[in-house]
Amino acid sequence: MRGVLTLAGEGTRMLPWTRGLRKEFLPLYDRSGDHAPVLKPVAHHVLETLVDAGATDITLVVGAKDRAFVQQYFTIDRPFLTRHAHHADRLQETERFYDTLGRLKLKFVVQPAPRGFGDAVWRARRAVGNEPFLLHAADAVLLEPSRGRLLRRMAARRDREDLDAVLLVRHVADPRRYGVVEGRFSGREDTSRVLTVSGMQEKPERPRSAWAATAVYAFSPRVFHALAAVAKTDHPRELEVTDAIRWMLGNGGRVEALVLKPTEGTWRSVGSPDGYLRALKDTQRRTQGPTRTPTRR
Repeated sequence: MRGVLTLAGEGTRMLPWTRGLRKEFLPLYDRSGDHAPVLKPVAHHVLETLVDAGATDITLVVGAKDRAFVQQYFTIDRPFLTRHAHHADRLQETERFYDTLGRLKLKFVVQPAPRGFGDAVWRARRAVGNEPFLLHAADAVLLEPSRGRLLRRMAARRDREDLDAVLLVRHVADPRRYGVVEGRFSGREDTSRVLTVSGMQEKPERPRSAWAATAVYAFSPRVFHALAAVAKTDHPRELEVTDAIRWMLGNGGRVEALVLKPTEGTWRSVGSPDGYLRALKDTQRRTQGPTRTPTRR
């Protein structure tokens, strides 16, 4: 399965930190292979989520000035392990990460300028090819008892029903800050409720529902046609994934959404100082609680 991981935004809400360092590399807690608390960058968490969902061919979309740094982090560095071999106990999680990287096909694609989430996805089209894929923004984490389960469920739904897209939505108190999804309940996928999506708005002043989309999607390759059509006809200053979903819905496409239940997972963004603090505290609590269900490898 293919996956796309986007790290191309400028992160202006996190200045001055993001003037020199990417928000996607802010540290969050996780458990190591022996269940001890460790710190990992957000993007590291997200890559492992895609892997546990079944992705083995992953494209990372990065800004031009960040490519070298991002590529270095996601490249196996055996000399580093040799230099620090006298601290073998500290290298266990790095070695486990390198083992994961060694089983993946990673591609790095540059987004020349920050022109929207949709434009970042568009940049991955040649790397993805005519294949379905999972999409996850790298400035947020999906925290689950069993990592990757919800994305596997989304991919299964997309493939079985031949859908253009499957979204993951959550109920929020103030949907004006999000991409808002309209739809009706139409069944279940395992334990998740399913919405048949009829519309989507980006940060509307008067939301038509309280269902907010997370930045996690299971797409068919038809999304690239939709993004190209929007770019050609609307010429937006920033191309958004929401634009492509609306275009697909208006042109006979079929889109569904799974509802994120609190018992099945929590969505945490690190795009703002308060959001990052919540994510940090949440991941710290999780590493100090009962041992989670082991992830698939």
